[in-house]
Amino acid sequence: MALYKEPFLHFAALGIAIFVWFSVQQPAEIAEPEADEIVVSEQVFAALASRFQAQMQRDPTSDEAQALMDQYVRSEVLVREARALGLDSGDGVVRNRLVQKMAFLMTSAAQSAVPEDAVLQQHLTNHAEKFQTPAMVSFEQIGLKPGTPSEEIEDLLIGLNAGEAPPEEGLSSLLQRSLSNAGLNQVDGCLGRGVFAQLEALPVGQWAGPVTSGYGQHVVRVIDYVPPQTPDLADVRDLVLADWRSALANDLREAQEAALMEAYTVSRPTVDTLQNWIGQ
Repeated sequence: MALYKEPFLHFAALGIAIFVWFSVQQPAEIAEPEADEIVVSEQVFAALASRFQAQMQRDPTSDEAQALMDQYVRSEVLVREARALGLDSGDGVVRNRLVQKMAFLMTSAAQSAVPEDAVLQQHLTNHAEKFQTPAMVSFEQIGLKPGTPSEEIEDLLIGLNAGEAPPEEGLSSLLQRSLSNAGLNQVDGCLGRGVFAQLEALPVGQWAGPVTSGYGQHVVRVIDYVPPQTPDLADVRDLVLADWRSALANDLREAQEAALMEAYTVSRPTVDTLQNWIGQ
């Protein structure tokens, strides 16, 4: 994993991504023509035709190709005139779009990175909680009548664990007597938030409690408890790869932003000045 954390590798990959992306996707913006000249080059048309093909699932006809170029020229004229008038200045939508495009450039290299399985295994180990299967519990419960004294509850537990038959249930008409292979959402959805956590703390195979739910108190016998399981890499490889690439993309973005910031002198207001501005 250390190799993929090297800043040099980040900058090299990022530099390649930026120059390749601009040279292939936006050649017209690299080699800008004269201010009063609009050139519909083969590369520009290729980009227009590619977008058309992606939308229509076919190549444009001759008339459609002419229409694409006419639309491009009209758009280019309007964009240049808008810039000349300063309409892009201070526009939050334009600023956000530029930020998005820069973020794409700074993180696109990560989406094509192909790490070794050892790297993905380490990522899975370090972030196991993201990929674990949820804990599951099977249990049966007996609802207690409101106000049942603690001594009576203790006697009931002793009797149940000694093999005595359960008493008449106080809440049998409201709740299921048992649940099998139920996860947190199912248990808490049926009995109330926090019940699953209480069940996790109980011993398996014996009656215990009381457990407090949204319906009152219960004595519970946990029949089986399966803790969260970390799957094998082969079973979740695509998910781990996507998460690893996302983490690498964040590292790339943060490193590149820090490098870009070094080229600027930033003047900020003092705390007092900022407070005065806020108070205005």
